[in-house]
Amino acid sequence: PAAGGESAGTPEPADIRLWLNGPDTPQPMRDWLIAEFEEQNPGSTLTIEEQQWEGLVDRLTTSLGSESETPDVVEVGNTQAPTFTTVGAFTDITDMLPDLGGDDLLQGFVEAGSADGKTYAVPLYAGSSYIFYRKDLFAASGLEVPTTMQEFVDTAVKLKQDNASVPNFSGFWLPGQDWRDGAAFLWDAGGDFAAEDGGEWSGALSTPESQEGLALVQRLFTEASGAPKDGNEADGHVPFCAGEVGMMLRPGWLRGSLEDPEIGCPDMMANVGVFALPGTDGEPAPVLLGGSNIAISATSQNQELAASLLELIMSDEFQSQYAENGLTPAKVSLASGLGTDEFAAATQEAVTNAKLTPAAANWATVEGSRILEDLFVAIANGGDVQQLAEEADAAIADQLG
Repeated sequence: PAAGGESAGTPEPADIRLWLNGPDTPQPMRDWLIAEFEEQNPGSTLTIEEQQWEGLVDRLTTSLGSESETPDVVEVGNTQAPTFTTVGAFTDITDMLPDLGGDDLLQGFVEAGSADGKTYAVPLYAGSSYIFYRKDLFAASGLEVPTTMQEFVDTAVKLKQDNASVPNFSGFWLPGQDWRDGAAFLWDAGGDFAAEDGGEWSGALSTPESQEGLALVQRLFTEASGAPKDGNEADGHVPFCAGEVGMMLRPGWLRGSLEDPEIGCPDMMANVGVFALPGTDGEPAPVLLGGSNIAISATSQNQELAASLLELIMSDEFQSQYAENGLTPAKVSLASGLGTDEFAAATQEAVTNAKLTPAAANWATVEGSRILEDLFVAIANGGDVQQLAEEADAAIADQLG
């Protein structure tokens, strides 16, 4: 179906359900969205339901196929979008594209939300990760901001050694399941998760370059991180605010969590610094370009109201709030809203060498199957990196095939 089609008049009032994932969209933005939507659509209400990233693909697969259970508008990871756009899960919004931002939109995300010449999902926000660190701990250990990957690893190890009296302390916080942050070390060594040859995709984790990167990841797990070896990267502000972290690689929206008086530690911000993760050559390391797309469920019974909500989400008024919270907005013209402080500078430097996951149509099935989480947990627990990579390669090839 297409959004915003022929109408006999004002749509019947309804409760519109919006799925947003994790804490990336701060509560003040959600409150603004609810108030504006309900003012513009008298009689209708907006309910925002927060979803966890873990297990999202399975929940979307189940809910989007049910007219009675589907949310009306959904956020989906930019690497997950191609899987849903190719199976008819989202409404065709091609005709809306000019009004939603057109050429001003982040084109890589538009491409991720398009199939067969039609657009089904548009960018919501983007964000490259960079290093948040404790200035006071650096000073106590006599450390300077590292400028190469080797210096970074040595810094992470020394911070853990110098703070050994703090339970669960991480010189560099890296939970066992966190393959998304681990990707930077894999890519910096010249490796990758998968590769295409003649139209066929196969796993690439067992190549010499990938092995070098994964060996470095194992060293960080063993010598620098005190994070749970079976944990995920959610809620990184908790150990940071508890004084258990010297450095962590997180998207810019961590700043909002740290500054939040309810869940964060605003008093600690005077000692928080940031820098782009340095690569082997001294240039920024290739971190994962994270972010999300936004789409209308094809089975929603409220297509016109859902389209109205999507237009509001893509408005300058709403998108500029992402920039104010340290995220790259969907519209390039609003990026100046990120500001000129050290956080904005780190965001812009990190994005210069950011990468996406392999552009395979079935990549979301790899993420959904937890192959990479299982691989990194096994590496964190000291498993044989070569053997584990070969097993993961076979599983990836099976999913992409």
